[in-house]
Amino acid sequence: EPHSSSGASAGISAAPVESGSVSVLHVSFNQDCSSLAVGLSNGYALYSVSSSGDKLDELHRWCSEAVSIVERHYSSSLVAAVMLAQPRRLRVMHFKKGTEICSCNYQEPVLTVRLSRQRLVVCLADSLHLHSLQDMKVVHTVRDSTGNRQGLCALCSDQDACMLAYPANGSGGTGEARVFDAMALRQLCSIPAHNSPLAALAFNSTATRLATASEKGTVIRVYSVPDGERVAEFRRGVKRCVQLHSLAFSRDSSLLACCSNTETLHVFCLDPQQQHLEKQQQQQQQTNQQQSWASWAYRATSAYLPAALSQDRDFATARLSTGSRSGPGRSVCALAYIGRQLRLLCAMSGDVGQLAIYDVDERLGGDCQLAGLLDLRGGRAAEDATAAPVAVAATVVPENA
Repeated sequence: EPHSSSGASAGISAAPVESGSVSVLHVSFNQDCSSLAVGLSNGYALYSVSSSGDKLDELHRWCSEAVSIVERHYSSSLVAAVMLAQPRRLRVMHFKKGTEICSCNYQEPVLTVRLSRQRLVVCLADSLHLHSLQDMKVVHTVRDSTGNRQGLCALCSDQDACMLAYPANGSGGTGEARVFDAMALRQLCSIPAHNSPLAALAFNSTATRLATASEKGTVIRVYSVPDGERVAEFRRGVKRCVQLHSLAFSRDSSLLACCSNTETLHVFCLDPQQQHLEKQQQQQQQTNQQQSWASWAYRATSAYLPAALSQDRDFATARLSTGSRSGPGRSVCALAYIGRQLRLLCAMSGDVGQLAIYDVDERLGGDCQLAGLLDLRGGRAAEDATAAPVAVAATVVPENA
């Protein structure tokens, strides 16, 4: 079991560091996608993403040691972080006051941290520890998720449906996902999602849908919760050896975004009316094609390209710049409204460390237009970001803690 210690009176050091080459070690959106937490090789930073797409408003910056994991609890001042030099220790901090509330030590390195209104979940390679946010006591330990070396898990932040999803024991070959009620502390269902290891999991905002993807990265499936019935299947493409990094639903669950180690972001439509309209458009296109000699070649080759030409192809796409995909970092995507415009966000870790923001046409889909490309090391436009950030004082977050 993890060992926790209280540290409400302990100050958080914020010693300045020399400017130099700063890399992004971790990126994560908070539960409502209103802010972005960035773990850096010299600390961490919190940004607001609810403003315009041409800049990031820095809410807080802590400069000291490398931070490998950092998660913000909604719009509060509560931050959970893991230092690169202490991978088995989780620190829960109040960044406004500059204090450490408590810390927990584990027998294995912390791979992932997830937060909801009531729970803090720590994912290790062979177990998941569920903490109560009221007192940080462990209320349950999940032990049927051994061999989870990527720290894969998903936690729904809905107040009435605090659901946890994770790969089951031995799912390295079966791709089985399990759904656990983090409040009632009982398993709800087990879903044989794929025939290969799971690579990504994501709940919608009400925990009625669970999106899954395997390490093959070509097929994305959506299941209803808690009955585990498949309700949708999308084919990302035919390219081989794709490492899918992240899945994210829109707030109303009508769209599903995904990002990977490729330069293309995909958005799929789960709205039945929109899918019906797309099917009609495809049927009309096929009718026109059948009137020409080229339609014979099209029909002959279509059998070999089911993923690219299937009914459930992507609704919208966005392309990252070549430089944005360099380096070994991972990416996290989100669909969120900034103002009244639905935008696709992709935050990328690694040496490049950028946030790409795209406008999404909710009615027509298609190619998404780039609205901003921002440097996560300083919150500036990527083209103008040439120097590493220096230590700055914390600013007061406008939301209540």
